[in-house]
Amino acid sequence: MSRTNTAPARPRAAAGGGANRWVVLVVLCVSLLLVALDATILHVAVPSLTEDLRPGSTELLWIVDAYPLVCASLLILFGTLGDRVGRRRVLLLGYALFGVASAVAALATEPSVLIAARALLGVGGAMIMPATLSILRAVFPDRRERATAIGIWTAVAAIGAATGPVLGGFLVEHYWWGSVFLINIPLMALILPLGRRLLPESRGAADGPWDVLGALMAAAGVLGCVLGVKRAGAGDPLLALPTAGPLLLGAVLLVLFARRQKRRPHPLIDTGLFARPAFTTSVGCIVLAMLALVGLELIAVQYLQLVLGLSPLETGLRLLPLTFAAMAAGATGSYTLRRIGPRRMVGWGFVLTAGAVLLLVLMGEHDRPLLLTTGFVLLGFGLQTTLFSAYESMLSEAPPRSAGGAAAIGETSYQLGAGMGIALLGSVMNAAYAPGLRGVPGVPEEAGRAASNSLGEAYKVADQLGGAAGGALHQAARQSFVNGLHVTLFVSAALLLAGALMALRLPRVMECPVDPEGPDDPEAAEAEGARKVPDGPVRGAEDTGKAGSSGASGARVPATREAIEPAGSGGRPAH
Repeated sequence: MSRTNTAPARPRAAAGGGANRWVVLVVLCVSLLLVALDATILHVAVPSLTEDLRPGSTELLWIVDAYPLVCASLLILFGTLGDRVGRRRVLLLGYALFGVASAVAALATEPSVLIAARALLGVGGAMIMPATLSILRAVFPDRRERATAIGIWTAVAAIGAATGPVLGGFLVEHYWWGSVFLINIPLMALILPLGRRLLPESRGAADGPWDVLGALMAAAGVLGCVLGVKRAGAGDPLLALPTAGPLLLGAVLLVLFARRQKRRPHPLIDTGLFARPAFTTSVGCIVLAMLALVGLELIAVQYLQLVLGLSPLETGLRLLPLTFAAMAAGATGSYTLRRIGPRRMVGWGFVLTAGAVLLLVLMGEHDRPLLLTTGFVLLGFGLQTTLFSAYESMLSEAPPRSAGGAAAIGETSYQLGAGMGIALLGSVMNAAYAPGLRGVPGVPEEAGRAASNSLGEAYKVADQLGGAAGGALHQAARQSFVNGLHVTLFVSAALLLAGALMALRLPRVMECPVDPEGPDDPEAAEAEGARKVPDGPVRGAEDTGKAGSSGASGARVPATREAIEPAGSGGRPAH
């Protein structure tokens, strides 16, 4: 690996006028912890919630999916709004809304109320997530520092994912399922005053009016597409109006939105970003990674609780190796990226994750702790390696003025992939599970149809039948679920290997350009302009960019790029 030599200089001011960027990172990480907790803490509570509220199969899907669905549909709206009115302002409003929605969800007594609360949580999440990424992009203009910050940021996401199931399992065992939402309220009480005091305000491009119609078109388009996929995942025919209608309408709206952005002089989303192969490929890799794996997480929780008979707390503890491995991948991601480059990091991350998924095919009806631990460790490390490098490459391709829109695109791809993954892999699971419950000896046809809805429903029907017929149905359901899990794992592995092939379009080396626009905050720009270019030869990419832009004519010269060669790539020898 080549060593970079950069002329010494005073630390760059963070956007917002001198706020310490590492303190800002801490506040942003707490924000992410809040969202990550809510994304995973509900999973171990699903069986308890189902027993208490008695939701139908479609209602249960909506309880789980309303948050990512609404969040995905509104990310572009709030991401671009933050660029105009201030990212800090949108972030703080998201905190407040998240706290209110958490209280409503905790006290819900009907499935419809819980679905509405989860949707409101999605609105709050859509305000929080792109704002955290775009503020991070603004306060870390240097790519090497930003890679370290993103590594810490993703490691905190893994901590939230690790804490969620364990904390959720503890709360469900000792209290009631609604307590998993109450954990958000003390976090809100901490983060709101901290954010108001410490976060810098930053804005992006504010030329021309904000395209309200375009933002609504994007929201409705994403919502329609994911809704159609959800209905298909619930078993509705693809060509039926409730499925095909939202899909077609959503696709049409997204096409019209893209055409509208190309025509407008001041678009919401810089469509030129998609002309950059690294940006487009990074977005595609994020979608594929989530498409392949998020559905598996929900299925894995059901396997641990309903097949192996583990308690919610034991289930959370079993998932700890996965999330601790993800934390390690996030913490070491910056070093790994500089060492081997984006292409290898994303590609081999996909391959490692696919290998872990195929290893888990060896799971059966009996507990194999060592196998599960090994598979979960490889799965967590591979997935986080892929997502870290894809996010870092995507953000580095976006200029500071478009940080909110770029972050919204990345988070939309994440949430869209997650929602589609639950629908797709859920459909595969149901298609492989249901046939095994047909013609079970002694089980009436109507009871068999009810049992084919889910493994939990099959256990209830088996208990009602009792005797030999109930025992036969119970055993058949377990076997069918495990067989369906194996089929789902094979499909997931195929998607991951497709992602490894896609990663070949990413850059081979990590390039460190100087932002040609400078910081997007006037005070930070003033602080940056006060820095002196040292006399003598220019030794680093940062100073090269400044020297190139300071000619007598005043013409802007594109910043030079400093490539960090991967180890063993045949580049410059280390010195």
